[in-house]
Amino acid sequence: MHNWADFEFSDNISYFYPHHKTKNETRCYMANLFRKKSIQTILADSAAGMEDGHGFGLKKVLGVKDLTLLGVAAVIGAGIFSSIGKAAYDGGPGVVYLYIFTAIACGFAALCYAEFASTVPVSGSAYTYSYVAFGELFAWIIGWDLLMEYAIGNIAVAISWSDYFTNLVGKAGLHIPDWLTMDYVTAHAGFEKVNAALGTGANISSMDVVELSKYYAWTNAPSIGPLRFIIDLPAMAIVALITYIVYVGIRESRTASNIMVGIKLAIILLVVLIGAFYVNTDNWSPFTPNGIGGILKGVSAVFFAYIGFDAISTTAEECKDPQRDLPRGMIYALIICTVLYVAVSLVLTGMVHYSRLNVGDPLAMVFDAVDMKFVSAIVAGSAIIATASVLLVFQLGQPRIWMSMSRDGLLPKVFSRIHPKYGTPSFSTILTGFVVAVPALFLNLDVVLALTSIGTLFAFVLVCGGILVLQQNPDRPKSKFRVPYINGQWIFPIGLVAAIVAILYNYPTYFHDLLTWENFPMIVFWVVIPVLAFYTIRRKFSLIPILGLVSCFYLMAQESHTNWFRFIIWLVLGLVVYFLYGFTHSKLAKEGK
Repeated sequence: MHNWADFEFSDNISYFYPHHKTKNETRCYMANLFRKKSIQTILADSAAGMEDGHGFGLKKVLGVKDLTLLGVAAVIGAGIFSSIGKAAYDGGPGVVYLYIFTAIACGFAALCYAEFASTVPVSGSAYTYSYVAFGELFAWIIGWDLLMEYAIGNIAVAISWSDYFTNLVGKAGLHIPDWLTMDYVTAHAGFEKVNAALGTGANISSMDVVELSKYYAWTNAPSIGPLRFIIDLPAMAIVALITYIVYVGIRESRTASNIMVGIKLAIILLVVLIGAFYVNTDNWSPFTPNGIGGILKGVSAVFFAYIGFDAISTTAEECKDPQRDLPRGMIYALIICTVLYVAVSLVLTGMVHYSRLNVGDPLAMVFDAVDMKFVSAIVAGSAIIATASVLLVFQLGQPRIWMSMSRDGLLPKVFSRIHPKYGTPSFSTILTGFVVAVPALFLNLDVVLALTSIGTLFAFVLVCGGILVLQQNPDRPKSKFRVPYINGQWIFPIGLVAAIVAILYNYPTYFHDLLTWENFPMIVFWVVIPVLAFYTIRRKFSLIPILGLVSCFYLMAQESHTNWFRFIIWLVLGLVVYFLYGFTHSKLAKEGK
């Protein structure tokens, strides 16, 4: 059995230099990059109990109710308690259109996830699905992407949780030193801003409380020379607690999640019902004050609010009936969350003017504005529970991705080790805790938020594309759930042409204005989509996966070119790891496939 120490570059140099090979050897090399793992093999491996090689397997305890609540737990978090305010500020009341559009895009993706989950009911989620549809190289890419998505997402959630927790204990009269509640960059930025204001003669007592907390964090922090000791301690603490819960068992995780979801759903319904009595419909006019451009500014925040329903697919091997229950759980969760997002958006923008919603705690703020302090306090407390539940689901998901990659030989065997008592991937869970907790001490929320969205959208695009491939396979196995087939041969190309004509009619210079470096993501979109239309005509692709792929790709193209380049760098780094280890240690490589 191989391990990290077994690898020597000199022994594998030929893999990186195909010109040293014959043409046949080169073709074989390229074919090995796309070697696939059959569904039958994956299911047989799982049934044989190959989880960790010691006879210890995962515990099957989750039903459709548990999966639905896990989906709601993953989705409803900082998105509804925090980022919804910034999205409403940019788009006005019309931001509900973006929530609906994003829900539709996620709905198409959810249907594709549901078919894969029903067809390949194992823990690898999009990683395993890509292994079946596209082959090993794409499986590694999506697995590497998911590691970033879950880790960065959890870091963002942990930082948000810390903000809620700090505010709540502050209102309760307990003070945590400011330099223990934020990251270094945020504190320094606040110091510079306040210092600049003081230099112009401003009175410190009249300055924003949030900026002052950053200023005092910088000035009061212990230091060693020029280096100041500023960390987000609550963020690390909640990650440690959630990691422990996830480590000790799926039953414990399920119970904790169900309790937290019940509490936050009750609070959200309370907010909607009480807030409805304070809605002033004048605040809804104009409904889209900043036009489509303003609405689209909230893409990252709104899509971040939907991230999570896919994470429950990582629990497939812990479900009582994954082929039936996983599709239901994902779809039910998405419907529930969409209804709540639209309702909360309408209530928020109806209670106060949208221009006042660019705050970190919009739900609490609107009730402060109508002098309902007790509701504001309840909301602040529930935000802590809501974000903790999101963290739990993602901390549950990431170790199972690592576990699946390890089973296939793409990561060392220790990653697939199952705890003999708790029935959880022990090493992967602990490592996940460190990977999330340590960066949460130091990173800034703005940096990690966008990377989470682009990573998730990339996974959605590949899953939708994977269904297109799966539907072309005449030997595809039976599944309890399938995406309904609607022939998109002419519908999609005609729709694409109509969309282009409409764009040119309303914005004649659109494509000319697109030709800038900053618009690189959207240029990629308009290059890929016509190619997809061509193959749709040739292969008669199903319409629903196509719409899922296109809508998710469009949302992905709305991300900044800076985020794209950061994402590409991460993928390139992953490819280096793959060729240095995974390519030669792959189980399929050892089997000569």
